[in-house]
Amino acid sequence: MPDFDRFRALLEEERARRAALLPALRADIDAANSARQDSNVDDEHDPEGATIAFELSQASALLQQSSAGLDQIEAALARLAGGTYGSCAVCGEPIAEGRLEARPWTPFCIHHASSGRAR
Repeated sequence: MPDFDRFRALLEEERARRAALLPALRADIDAANSARQDSNVDDEHDPEGATIAFELSQASALLQQSSAGLDQIEAALARLAGGTYGSCAVCGEPIAEGRLEARPWTPFCIHHASSGRAR
């Protein structure tokens, strides 16, 4: 049986880390947008345009990943509160503690995470 208090602490720590990251990513996006407005609109032929477009794309992807990860963490904390944490959302079997160590927010056992049924 997993140590729920320890996993709650891990999840809350990761939630705080990701929540702190979001404003920095938004600031990066705002800075890239400002730089883009001040540069040549033709990204393909402007030497700085490609860099700005890349930075904007990268920051946007990181923001999306961090937001999605934060949602997964919130869902895991809700499962903890509801008493279903540590059980696979597909089959109901216990999720291996090693898997929870690696991905404390996962709602799936290794079988269902890798079978594509998790999606």
